[in-house]
Amino acid sequence: MTRRVLPYRTPSEDVVAAEPWFLVTEDGEVAMPDALPDWDYHMDLHLRRTIRVDLDRARAQSGLPADAALAVAVVWTATGSNLGGPTNHERLTDGGTISTEIDVLLRGADLGGLLLLDTALVLAERRHDARPSSPRLAGSVLWSDRESLRLQGDAPQFPMAVIDFARTSFPDHAAWHLQISGGLDSATMGSLLLLVNERNSVTATAFENAAKPRPIDRLVLSAVYADAARIMIEHALGHDDFTEDADFPDGSLGATLLGLFHQLFPGQSINDIRLRQRTSPALFASDLQAAVKIFEVS
Repeated sequence: MTRRVLPYRTPSEDVVAAEPWFLVTEDGEVAMPDALPDWDYHMDLHLRRTIRVDLDRARAQSGLPADAALAVAVVWTATGSNLGGPTNHERLTDGGTISTEIDVLLRGADLGGLLLLDTALVLAERRHDARPSSPRLAGSVLWSDRESLRLQGDAPQFPMAVIDFARTSFPDHAAWHLQISGGLDSATMGSLLLLVNERNSVTATAFENAAKPRPIDRLVLSAVYADAARIMIEHALGHDDFTEDADFPDGSLGATLLGLFHQLFPGQSINDIRLRQRTSPALFASDLQAAVKIFEVS
């Protein structure tokens, strides 16, 4: 990790000993992986790590007095939802070496994409008596690290809700409906919503079990993914400004659709696929089936 150059003195990296993040599951703690391919928006995340801080050295090497209050802070950011915020802030006023456990619980509905976890040792409050070369503002970072967890596998991820279709304009017996709104420059998280009909118990149960799906659940989720991918690609192809050289903002619907297109049709041009969809929709549907590998479940 490249160390940032800050306009004040900071301690050496070894004043903090940070253990890896662990994912807390029903079966116990496991080392946080690089990715959770089976994650979905119903799956909350419980993460934990322990860090040890040599407070005396941290203060001395930063030019701070022995009574300066420090703090350990954790901030999370999810690229898929463009949400984030602080999760922990523990004030440290003692001396010597202390050990503190960081416990983070995040709602699945707030997440998506790449989850970034920033841990920092900071100055807890403003120091009016600080030396010119020492940190003086509350929140000044003395040490930090960043770890990441990818929450999207091969399937597109977006918010979902389980509702009673009988209370909507959707057909009572439909199993799901993917709602797309806004233009291609709109944020993905505000443009896509997967609605699941609670009256269709097979589909609703499959999403409830998405973290640990049974064979039948995997088949249902595969069908939903294939249908959602079809709707998304057809929506994209319906826009003339959906092209290979389009420059969509990060996190936008256009960028998401462009990424999905290249994942499903690598090496093929958008114009060729658009032409196939318009002139031979049945062949296009079969191509898309093959691309999403429908029902190829492990």
